[in-house]
Amino acid sequence: MPDPTSVLLYIKQMLGDLIYINGIIAAELINITENTAAMRRGEDFLAESQCTQEHDDLKENIVKIVKNYKQKPEEFLKILEKHVLKHLDESK
Repeated sequence: MPDPTSVLLYIKQMLGDLIYINGIIAAELINITENTAAMRRGEDFLAESQCTQEHDDLKENIVKIVKNYKQKPEEFLKILEKHVLKHLDESK
């Protein structure tokens, strides 16, 4: 039977992985919502919407949360940050 410390480290790593995956899902759902709104109501609606800035803030917070709990491997963090925040730069 594994020692309690090993089990806790395993659970910690697993929770970090789940937070990372949920961060990806949350960021992509925001993008899907924006794309759907743009298709339904047009790009002008989305550009004038107050939600766009709120979505950008949410995406930045998602990256911060993931970075807080998912420390390794660093490459995962770089990929997520580049992808999510790249969309922020494209929308401006």
